[in-house]
Amino acid sequence: MTPALVTAAPLAHWRWGAGDTAVVMLHGVGGGRDAWSDATGGTGGVLADAGYLAIAPDLPGYGDSPTVTPYTMAALAEAVVALVESVGAARTVLVGHSMGGMVAQEVVATRPGLVHALVLSGTSPAFGKPDGDWQRRFLAERLAPLDAGQGMAALAPGLARGMAAPNADPQRIARCAAVMARVPEATYRAALHAIVGFDRRADLLRIAVPTLCLAGECDRNASPAVMQRMAQAIPGAEYRCLPGVGHLANMEAPAPFHAALLDFLRRHVPVAAVHS
Repeated sequence: MTPALVTAAPLAHWRWGAGDTAVVMLHGVGGGRDAWSDATGGTGGVLADAGYLAIAPDLPGYGDSPTVTPYTMAALAEAVVALVESVGAARTVLVGHSMGGMVAQEVVATRPGLVHALVLSGTSPAFGKPDGDWQRRFLAERLAPLDAGQGMAALAPGLARGMAAPNADPQRIARCAAVMARVPEATYRAALHAIVGFDRRADLLRIAVPTLCLAGECDRNASPAVMQRMAQAIPGAEYRCLPGVGHLANMEAPAPFHAALLDFLRRHVPVAAVHS
């Protein structure tokens, strides 16, 4: 299904399908709306074929969405809230990958009645204290190539390979890298600084909607152990781990990712049967 590009909205986004249940897909630091497109894993089209209204926004500063100042998790969440309210669907599901999962948690913590189900993929409830040594090392390592003048196009291939599972399809990883290469350097820098201070661990027990925590067995950024503990802290949450999959699950292994996603959605936010 060919998506429509919508720019006259709080966030620019791809939109597939129709219906009263919107699935809003939030990308990671190295992403953008194309992380969910047919050019990568095709999640938007898969959801639309299943009867859902699929929406993949560019978060602030990505693609065609204006940036926000200051660039904080709270500001990113406010932008997503504005988008959800502008769509006006009867039910909204947030699917958040990596940083997008953190934004989704921020939305649920600040506007709990807005979301009807939650899918958290390759993410965590906290990144640690912003003044910690580990966080400083993380930022230094991630930003060093940019500080040396490499640029996102040079940085992206190595980042994508490092995030994927060892046996991931090289062509799929190349597509992931192409998405990362298009991220503006200023946005990438701002997003990294935004996530290092994220901490919503105390709010997990207050999440009151059906939640799926979806891990990749080979994810070195958001380990299965971290995601399993997160699921255990959220009342009634489900935990699934995709074998042989790394951090970029929806792009590097779309088939098992979609199977897990649709199984969860059909049980918790079903839509009327789709007739071709």
